[in-house]
Amino acid sequence: MIALSSPTNAEPRATLGVVIVNYQTPDLTLRCVASMLEHGIARAQDIVVVDNDSPDRSGVRLAAELPDGVVVILSRRNGGFGAGVNIGVEALQTDLALILNPDTYFERNNMHVIRRMFDESPKLGVAGLKLVNPDGSLQYSARRFYSLPDIVARRTMLGKLGPMRRLERSHLLTRKWRQQPFEADWVMGTGFIVRRSAFEQVGRMDEGYFLYFEEVDLCARMWIDGWRVVAVPEVELVHEHQRSSAAGLLSRSGKTHLRSMARFFAKFGVPWMQRPSRARMAAALARWQAQQRDGAPAGPVTEPQHGG
Repeated sequence: MIALSSPTNAEPRATLGVVIVNYQTPDLTLRCVASMLEHGIARAQDIVVVDNDSPDRSGVRLAAELPDGVVVILSRRNGGFGAGVNIGVEALQTDLALILNPDTYFERNNMHVIRRMFDESPKLGVAGLKLVNPDGSLQYSARRFYSLPDIVARRTMLGKLGPMRRLERSHLLTRKWRQQPFEADWVMGTGFIVRRSAFEQVGRMDEGYFLYFEEVDLCARMWIDGWRVVAVPEVELVHEHQRSSAAGLLSRSGKTHLRSMARFFAKFGVPWMQRPSRARMAAALARWQAQQRDGAPAGPVTEPQHGG
């Protein structure tokens, strides 16, 4: 358990910028930005919207309709979610970057809690927000790293059995969501804050993924490089969640999810019957990096018509 900072009137020192990656979701992006400005989450000039070459020209619309000061970057290619995040973070001038999906919005501003945590915890690399559905129910946005039984519990009907249900609750850290921050192996990329210096140190988002698992990969590299990852229940973000990755293994998104999973396991080791230790993941990553230096194919995930 990680204690919250003591209340103080002093403004946190760490400055906060925002990155939103848009792909054919202009109405959602407009709402997301409006909620941040309404609640004072960030200044307009510290919000960057990256359009991933949307074929519906929604990037052009956003450039015309977003409030003055908001930075809109029209990417010439759709390199996926991670590529869009990298473009956006590079454009920021702040200490921290809040990464958001367009289908999110704020109803209140408790962001000072997280900013003060970054002030007081020099090795804090990533802080995940509490994701809730529009009805207020919890989405369990902090997780443990996967084992094969975890995958079976999450992705098959066996997950409804008693022992597998307990395993799933453990994977989802369901008992951790009180009012105190807690450490997690990884947090969902739908809404999280990353320290810019840590982001640069670990090598930014891996653009070999097109969609899915980018945040799991980033958090794994954070832990391996000595940075901490926490979830902060006090800071809520509403997410109109749509589990496209669960649409079916043969769907486009399902296939993309499987390819991303395969890349993650190639980098950090196949998670056999037990959840992998960080030391084991670090060793697997070192082997994978050595293979890349020796000229082995990196196995990038490409999906030209579907994006983050």
